Amino acid sequence: MKVVFCGTPEFAVPTLQAVIAAGHQVALVVTQPDRAAGRGMEMHAPPVKRVAVEHGIPVVQPEKIRNNAEFRAQMEAIAPQVILVVAYGRIIPQWMLDLPPLGNINLHGSLLPRYRGAAPIQWAVANGETVTGVTTMRIDAGLDTGDMLLARAVPIGSEETAVGVYEALAAVGAELMVETLRGLEAGTLFAQPQDNSLGTLAPILTRDDGRMDFSRTAKVLYDRWRGFQPWPGAHTTLRGKKLIAHRLQVLPETLAGEAGTLVVRGDSLLVVCAQQSALQLVEVQMEGKKRMTAAEFLHGHQVKSGERLGL
Repeated sequence: MKVVFCGTPEFAVPTLQAVIAAGHQVALVVTQPDRAAGRGMEMHAPPVKRVAVEHGIPVVQPEKIRNNAEFRAQMEAIAPQVILVVAYGRIIPQWMLDLPPLGNINLHGSLLPRYRGAAPIQWAVANGETVTGVTTMRIDAGLDTGDMLLARAVPIGSEETAVGVYEALAAVGAELMVETLRGLEAGTLFAQPQDNSLGTLAPILTRDDGRMDFSRTAKVLYDRWRGFQPWPGAHTTLRGKKLIAHRLQVLPETLAGEAGTLVVRGDSLLVVCAQQSALQLVEVQMEGKKRMTAAEFLHGHQVKSGERLGL
């Protein structure tokens, strides 16, 4: 089939590669503009663009698409049978939704209708889910509310972070998109409406989501740390300065004391959480300092039991 592919980050790369390998004609790749990044603020092309260039596929990187007459004329001239959207990062306007006969097909990183929104993978992990998945769906004017085509479940390991789940879902999603295209082409795939009463939201992450609130249990804080990798991670304050928790571990014991109270035990740094649950800070980084183990941190900062985090 003649396809236009809209995607930007690494998550979208396996799907683009799989669609190409399946023999579909990718007439155009639409991706975000190159962005400056790193200390030198050098311009970096999106991962999807790099793959498209390798395969000799034309690429466009419009800043805006809703009222972009030039882009619209280009799309209408291509007349794709289907538009694929994988982590593109732009709201698809109505004229694009109406353009291809088979619709705009999105690969979403959750088992819809759960976790609609910008960060489904991160929130599924952060909320302690043991299973997530990917869904292909026809995009409509709502927020991930379109009719579903295919879905596939993927387990989440108890110590797995969002980074690992992201990679697993990208690979499974690529297979699912090819399967979806096969079904659409053959006319054997029928869309099913979502049950909106079961919908949950996965809003875009903010820096404050990484703030550790010790009125939560150790398990909840650990799951949020897993989900918010690589950003915004987990952070709190000690002695008025930001303290980043790079590695955490839930302890099977209870600790007496107020939530947020530190307990030093040898070279180990523990913190009291809700319901007297215990969290071990394995690797930390004080504002302006390098990342270090708890033992190195204790020796360098003379931390004492009874000090409080988050004040």
